[in-house]
Amino acid sequence: MSAPTASPEVAQLLQDPVFAAHDRGKMETTLKAPIRDRDDLSRVYTPGVARVCVDIAENPDHVRDFTLKANTIAVVSDGSAVLGLGNLGAAGALPVMEGKAALFKQFGGIDAVPLCLDTQDTEEIIRTVQLIAPVFAGINLEDISSPRCFEVERRLRELLDIPVFHDDQHGTAIVTHAALLNALTVVGKRIEDVRIVIAGAGAAGSAILNLLQAQGASDVVVCTSKGALVQGRTDVPPHYQEIAARTNPRRISGTLRDAVRGADVFIGVSGPNLLEGSDIATMNADAIVFAMANPTPEVDPAAAAPHAAVIATGRSDYPNQINNVLAFPGVFRGLLDARSTTINNEVILRAAVALSQVIPQQELRADYIIPSVFDPRVCPAVAGAVQAAVAGQ
Repeated sequence: MSAPTASPEVAQLLQDPVFAAHDRGKMETTLKAPIRDRDDLSRVYTPGVARVCVDIAENPDHVRDFTLKANTIAVVSDGSAVLGLGNLGAAGALPVMEGKAALFKQFGGIDAVPLCLDTQDTEEIIRTVQLIAPVFAGINLEDISSPRCFEVERRLRELLDIPVFHDDQHGTAIVTHAALLNALTVVGKRIEDVRIVIAGAGAAGSAILNLLQAQGASDVVVCTSKGALVQGRTDVPPHYQEIAARTNPRRISGTLRDAVRGADVFIGVSGPNLLEGSDIATMNADAIVFAMANPTPEVDPAAAAPHAAVIATGRSDYPNQINNVLAFPGVFRGLLDARSTTINNEVILRAAVALSQVIPQQELRADYIIPSVFDPRVCPAVAGAVQAAVAGQ
């Protein structure tokens, strides 16, 4: 069938190579079982398919053996927090979810279906995903605004018998943690000894904090737009109060600038231009700076460079890009291969450590603390660690 004629406006946009790459979407379905004649048709569809249906009804575990469920996940979003663009709604989020599905296929060999829900009601999202879950072997939540994302993930993990993974939280945390382990090796410091400042207490910041503490970090200060979170503050939401109760042992107060003074590590998952080079100069010697806001980092890498030993960003035009594609294809590859019914912090931590070990220690350097997204070792390493973690539970 021929494609419909594009409007003049769309035809003009298609002259742009970015829009051209999205022409009528980035995905299509293909057939694994050929349908060339009546015999093929009778096996793929009626009457042959009835035998498979009855078998699955009598042996529910066979659904992974005889349907697409075995290698298929759903990429689910309500469009409320799309990239750094904000609340774009379901249709506005679809190009991102399509792109995410393409990355799952390219890097993990996983069939992923983008599902953008035309609701931002927490209960409707949970119930919708619960209803569609039988088709999928895993759920990847994406671009759902904080703090609703925490409730959606928690409830779905309780309800479903398949893994539920919120990439904005755990994908970011895995890659950040892997890069930090290697950065600490480069500067000769230990995670148990350093003082870490995190800018941002949303989905990514919270998950990064959890993983750092699970690995032994004990001196962490989390800052929001209202300043450092410290126990006893009542002018912040309950989620922030919970973070304050288990962080900031020195009870540092004030602004982000106050918090980074004397810190060893800065991790930014917040917004642009929060710090200047002069603020990085107040950090400890051999400072580590992860300024990951996109497209404009929390501090200009060029301004930070004279004062930091290691710098990472979320951008592809600087060394050490913290990119979630280093994590989620391997995580789900391992979960699917293990036929996992859930995911927990141990699996996530093992994925982070495996990713950090892709680069041999003797090859680590300040501008090479995390592998390239095109490094063929990444997905197998992460998947293997995840599969082993699931098998050991």
